[in-house]
Amino acid sequence: MAKIPENPNYKVIAENRRARYDYAIEDDIECGILLEGSEVKSLRVNSANIAESYAAVEEGELWLVNSYIAPYEQAKTFGHEEKRRRKLLVSRKELARLWSDTQRKGMTLVPLVMYFNHKGLVKIKIGIAKGKKNYDKRATDARRDWGRQKQRLLRHGE
Repeated sequence: MAKIPENPNYKVIAENRRARYDYAIEDDIECGILLEGSEVKSLRVNSANIAESYAAVEEGELWLVNSYIAPYEQAKTFGHEEKRRRKLLVSRKELARLWSDTQRKGMTLVPLVMYFNHKGLVKIKIGIAKGKKNYDKRATDARRDWGRQKQRLLRHGE
């Protein structure tokens, strides 16, 4: 079978690996993000963090709050603020759905991954999530451990 060539433009910038542990992700949506020039150049050299950030619908707009993009060293006079609020770009229909989902009890918008898509544009995947309780996290750990143990037993034929 012919191997599909990997897209040279697709590149993961930052990933929130802790989100799937702390939250039960019900749905996800791809959003554009409004960035300045020095922010895009900084992202090209992999210097971002979305682990402590969240998304919020405020005044009819979607915002990414508390995300970190490192300053770009070559942009001395026209740099950017590292932890500023960044506007996320979605359609009105999607925005209305996100707003109605967050009004339900316990639902929040969590950034999952920031990446360059196949066209070289920065995109961010936002998950509609519900926070997990400690017993839910323990159950997830137990399921994962049992899966690993099962694979070991199958591999060794015991």
